Parts: sequence; C-alpha cells; structure tokens
Amino acid sequence: MDLKLQNKVVIVTGGAKGIGEGIVQVLASEGAIPVIVGRNAEDNQKVVDALAAAGKESFQIAAELTQPEASEKAVNAVLEKYGRIDGLVNNAGVNDGVGLENGTYDGFIASLHKNVVHYYLMAHYALPALKASKGSIVNISSKTADTGQGGTSAYAASNGGRNALTREWAVELLKYGIRVNSVIVAECWTPLYEKWIETLPNPKEKLASITANIPLGNRMTTAEEIANMTVFLLSERSSHTTGQLIYVDGGYVHLDRALANS
Repeated sequence: MDLKLQNKVVIVTGGAKGIGEGIVQVLASEGAIPVIVGRNAEDNQKVVDALAAAGKESFQIAAELTQPEASEKAVNAVLEKYGRIDGLVNNAGVNDGVGLENGTYDGFIASLHKNVVHYYLMAHYALPALKASKGSIVNISSKTADTGQGGTSAYAASNGGRNALTREWAVELLKYGIRVNSVIVAECWTPLYEKWIETLPNPKEKLASITANIPLGNRMTTAEEIANMTVFLLSERSSHTTGQLIYVDGGYVHLDRALANS
C-alpha cells in the first residue's frame, strides 16, 4: 500500500532509539523525510548516517526537550531547513519511577517535563506549519494510564495527559483538518525495556512471566509494529481517523489474561 508520504517532513521526538527509531525507519522506507529531535546529537546522527547510506534523506536536531525553550528552537530549525512540517510524532519520554511514596515535588514536576510538557510545546510551536499542510499528530502513550503500574505516579499522570491531549487536540483542530491520534504501548521490546529487565533479580524469569501474559502470540510487541501503526495514522490512508487511542499491544490491556494460556 502506498501511504502517500513521499517527501513529507515528519518530526519524531526521541527518534534515535527504540520506538522512535522504528518510526523513523518506517517513515524513511515510505519516502518521507523524518526529522529526529533528541538530546544526543551523536545518537541522532548515527541514524541519519545509516539512512543516508541506504539512499534515504533525514535530518536531526539536538534538543533537550525538558527545557521548555528547546521545543520552539527545534521547530524553527525544521522550518529553516525545509520550510514545512507535515507531521509530528510526540514520542520522547521515560518511565522514571517517580512514585507517590518515594517521590518529591521537584521530581514529579521534572518528570512531567520529561514526559508530557514537551508534547504540548512541540504541537503548539508546530501548529502554524501543520495548519498550512493539513498535517497530522500522533502521540505515543503507555498502558500505565489505563492499568497503573505502581511506583510511577508521574509517568502514569503524563500518559493520562497524553491521552487527554489527543482527544482535546482532535476536537480543537477539526476546523483545520488536522487529525490527532495516539498509539498506546504496553510491553514493547526496546533498549530501555531491556535495561529495566536487567535490573531485576531474575530478569529471564521476569521476562518469561510477562510474555506469558500477552494474549496474542505470548511475545513482546516490536518497535516496528508500533511504527507501522504510527506511520499509517500519519498518512492519508487514515484520512477519517481522529481522536483515537489505538492499542498496539497483542491484547495485553483489554483481553482476559486467561486467553494467554489457553
């Protein structure tokens, strides 16, 4: 299927690793021009160089998105380079374990800046260009907003905010023809996930217990599977889809766990 994304300029925050890199790779394979916005210029450039070696155009901007002014600077850099923005994927963030018992005010606020404030700021500053292109926005979110996890109040609150903003923006931007959707991630294998598993006492056993409870295939979701849905939602092929929270999770959140062992 041709997703009609040839030469479309799409910003992907946190696009150098994990789910973000998966989205960048799929965008490039569809002929789009992904722009990686991430804190580490070296990591960003590795992806850009690899795509260039494959004959694919991309661009990168080093930005620490926990700093509010960084979002505006990043958007301006994209516009200076390409003069347009056709899509925005808000993806950057981290489950940083700021809980209710062990958290602090400063830690909670810092986590909101890591995980949801820049979602708003990137969309705010990109909006004039998205109006001009009738582009679309996809917010990457997490199951923690639905299921809870324990010990991660700020991250759960941020994901609840991401989901609420998705619906709110879908309403506010209807008049401009800008679609806004969210892809909800549950158990997806990424470098950060692997790093977390390795901190546990019995990482192999813990991973096996998690995958055993994923109904579809008893396996982790891949970054490419998240990316495929994200890129579809960015494309004209999903032209009548907006305000949706779409779970790419093998049934993890909504299906009966008993199904995983049937």
